[in-house]
Amino acid sequence: MPLIPAESLPFFEKVIYLPMVLIILERDRENVEKGPFKLKRPYVAIIEHALKEARKELNDTKQYLKEHNMKVIRGNHDDTFTEYVFFHGGYEEHRRYLNVRLRNRVEELLELYLSIAKQAN
Repeated sequence: MPLIPAESLPFFEKVIYLPMVLIILERDRENVEKGPFKLKRPYVAIIEHALKEARKELNDTKQYLKEHNMKVIRGNHDDTFTEYVFFHGGYEEHRRYLNVRLRNRVEELLELYLSIAKQAN
């Protein structure tokens, strides 16, 4: 039986995934700005809006974790798995994530934030 409540898991995972999303979006923005695009502004605007939404979500999530005395630490990793340690309510739980799963989930979140940004523009 897990010691971390199931309702807390999405908040822990957002703290894992969203920083990765932000890194990718920031790199993509740089690549568009430096790339051979004739009209860069529309692409940059979409990426900027996606960054804004992801940052807001990450800040909200970090605030939630702080208010509920929750913490995530990245543990060991290799070519196949990355371990994260979740702390909540005096309990500690180690979880291993397949790196492919991490990549796929980050890709899903990128699609989500870019579609939100596209609708807003």
